[in-house]
Formats: sequence, structure tokens, C-alpha cells
Amino acid sequence: MDEKPLFTTSEIDDLNGQFELAAPEELLRWSYETFGQDVALGTGFGSSGVVLLHMVHAENLPLTVFCLDTNLLFNETYALWKQIEIRYGMNIESVAADLSLSEQAKIYGNTLWKTDPDTCCTIRKVKPLQRYLSGKKAWISGIRQLQSPLRKETRKVEWDPVNRVLKLNPLADWSDERIRSVISRHNIPYNPLHDEGYPSIGCVPCTVAAANPEDERSGRWVHFEKTECGIHLPVLNRS
Repeated sequence: MDEKPLFTTSEIDDLNGQFELAAPEELLRWSYETFGQDVALGTGFGSSGVVLLHMVHAENLPLTVFCLDTNLLFNETYALWKQIEIRYGMNIESVAADLSLSEQAKIYGNTLWKTDPDTCCTIRKVKPLQRYLSGKKAWISGIRQLQSPLRKETRKVEWDPVNRVLKLNPLADWSDERIRSVISRHNIPYNPLHDEGYPSIGCVPCTVAAANPEDERSGRWVHFEKTECGIHLPVLNRS
């Protein structure tokens, strides 16, 4: 039997009511005031992610920030990682899989992402996240409702039953236009691949330019019926 969630449905509903119309900065401040070093901001350096990093810096919040480094990210992503750290004076933790790519290849073959992308994502992203969050009480993500059908029900505050932490999505109801406006207004560094038709950027072997500009996940795992790596599957807001 699963352990009881740390937050009940009623408590989560109350928090969503509190932050439904609030600026993202208010939820970020609340997260640090409530959890301190037991909350962490996860980023893959997408457009939403860099906006959150800018907000954290602007609010002078000493939040822990991490990235799930699969060792298969684009060179542009790694370059942006360094640029963000320099720009905002941040140290962004690298969270990696237990298996190196060479160790994974010995067990599963050289191109697991082609034969079984779900297993590859589990090894390189899902399990490392579970391990990292095992010592946390909450984590912050940049996912938004408009990014895909699976994300349309995303709330600003959710209970994550897999990682057993509170999941906070400060930009859940933001539009693409609003994200781009903030990036432009504050000259926030962003991944240049966005300007080349890559609205969603993951690992090199599993990401191409989006085939459908209206569906930003259409460039991910294009030969599979898969649009999520598994760390942002729909979260149930129930006790």
C-alpha cells in the first residue's frame, strides 16, 4: 500500500486557490520560505526554464537548482548551462544516471534510445530524478498547460506520487507569447535551437525540429507514440 501523501487533496486545493492568480514569483518565494533547501528547481534550459531561473535571480532566492544531465544533451544546451551560471552567478547541479553511456551500451546495446526509448528515459532521467528528490520535500518545474495535451490539466501545485514530493509549476498557465516577451524584455539567454524550429529540446538522438509548429512536442521521439520522458506524466491531485 502506498504511503499517505504529505499533503491532502484539500491542502493542495487551498494552495492552488492561493496561487491561482498570483505571480510566479510569489509561488517561488513561498516555496523557499516553506521548504528552504528541501525544495529544488529542476531545469532542462528550455524557454520556460530560463524564465524561472531569471525570476529566482531577480528575487534573490538561494534556491537549489539542478539539471538531469543524460550526457546526450545538445552542445547548445551545455553552452547555455554555462552561460546561465555566469550570467546569474548560479551553480546548477548535474544529476546523472548511475550507468554511464558505455555501461548502458554493454547491457542494452549502443542505441537503446532507438530500440526502447522508455527504458532509456527511465535509466537516464526518471530514476536519477527519483534518487535526487528522495531527500527533498518539493520540486519546481517549468512545465505549462499549452505544451501538450498531456500537460493541459497541469496545476500550479500538485502532489507527485512517484517522487513523493510537492510539485510546483509556477508558469503552468503562461502562454508562449508571454514567455517570449519576458525573454526579450530582460534579454535572458536562451537556447538558439529555439530559433531553428526546436520548441522542445531534449536529448540529441530523440529530438528533431518540430514537424507541427502548433505542437511543440512533435519533434520528440518522432518514430514512437511517445511525447514524454516520464518525469512529467500527469499528476493526480488526490490523497
